[in-house]
Amino acid sequence: MKKTYLLPILTVFCTLSVFSQQMVLKKGEIIENLPLNDTTENTYSLFIPKEFSMDKRWPLLLVTDTKGEEKSALSMFVMAAEKEGYVLAAPKLSDTLSLTKNMLVTSGTIKRITEMLPIHTDRIYAAGQDSGGQLASLVPILIKAVNGAISINASLANRELINMKEPFHFIAIVNKENYRYPYTLTDAKLLDQFKFPNQVLLYDGDGEWPGVAYLEKAMQLFTLDAMGRNRIPKDTLYMEKAFKKDIAHLNQLGKIGDLLWKEQYITEMMSMYRAMKNMDSLRSVQRDLRRSKEYKVMKRAENAAFLQENMLKEDYQYYMDEDLYTHNYNNLGWWKYQKTEIEKFIDGGKPFEKQMGHRLKGFVNALAEDNISIEMAEEVVDENALAFLYMLKTILEPGNYEYYLKTISLSAKNDDFGTSLFYLEELLKKGFKDKEKLYNIEHTALFRIMPEFNEMVSKYLDDARYHIKIEEN
Repeated sequence: MKKTYLLPILTVFCTLSVFSQQMVLKKGEIIENLPLNDTTENTYSLFIPKEFSMDKRWPLLLVTDTKGEEKSALSMFVMAAEKEGYVLAAPKLSDTLSLTKNMLVTSGTIKRITEMLPIHTDRIYAAGQDSGGQLASLVPILIKAVNGAISINASLANRELINMKEPFHFIAIVNKENYRYPYTLTDAKLLDQFKFPNQVLLYDGDGEWPGVAYLEKAMQLFTLDAMGRNRIPKDTLYMEKAFKKDIAHLNQLGKIGDLLWKEQYITEMMSMYRAMKNMDSLRSVQRDLRRSKEYKVMKRAENAAFLQENMLKEDYQYYMDEDLYTHNYNNLGWWKYQKTEIEKFIDGGKPFEKQMGHRLKGFVNALAEDNISIEMAEEVVDENALAFLYMLKTILEPGNYEYYLKTISLSAKNDDFGTSLFYLEELLKKGFKDKEKLYNIEHTALFRIMPEFNEMVSKYLDDARYHIKIEEN
């Protein structure tokens, strides 16, 4: 017998100042390109959990993405939203728009959804990853209706904008190998001084995305905070279940011997539950842990790694500025050596130096990319500085073909065909096979008809488009 599956739907009658219409929304699915109103092109995506009903108020989590991938970004939060009972929305934002414009779209999305759905207006939050995470940290500062932010692998975007009299709940989820990890710890200390509720959730591994369990935990923290502030009724069963799971996590950290992480998580747990439970037993565990010899050895090793990391980052910043100002291509060899040294940290057996190596690698790449963005935004682009940065990126990311192509293009534009030829061969040695793309590199019209170019293509890709015959007199 053939089964028929009926998707749950929600019929919403919208009566707004701009327009009136009936909307049919599917629960449990991402709905794209919903209009903010009938006079603009601004849109948003929406997710309503399957258990949603109109007879109670729901928390709203705004997912901020500026890369034109709002549906993909929102989809990463769907499983957590289903479990924790959150409505999700992702306004269509862009890194080409001003901060003011993006905030207006975000604010408009909040207004639209709160007029349409029963949203708990004291439980509106923002969340994002990387650049989207930094934007998320600005949302509760600039939009007063927003009560908190989840920032994934991103530090606070602007500490100077924080108003001590208008606190918000900040949750950082960060990989210990991400270069923003030390900045996140500094952010937490600042927010502690301001008495802002905040937690830092750490995770291991080389992935940029923390996994669903961390997103669930972040949403859970918002819910626990709302209970502690009497914004919603206290659910004793919910609180006890969360607490027991956190205790199990502490025990697991102890079993694997990560005492620093265990101590840090105890601190976060005390901030999570202090309004609802007696924390004396956890304080005692933390005190004994801090006094243990094993913990002290690990703490010294981590602090030593942080100190070395700070010194190296200062060097990288200084030499990057110098090399760009002087167009010092000769110093590319120094950068290649630094990359080798970073790889030694990563491949070494000391865990804190290994983490430091990954962070340094991310830092130098981010530093180069930030400078590329700065140069490209100038009214008159310094092409020599830009060429240096493209060449540097081929050293830092030898498997990323984009920067070889950019170097070839810029060198050919300035008639530096020797450099173009060198990077063409380096590109082909790395296994680049897209011949069509080679023959469409910008600014290479003259370079492409040179015998050397076509001989190189024939050597690595079997055949060239142009065969140049030179006749002798």
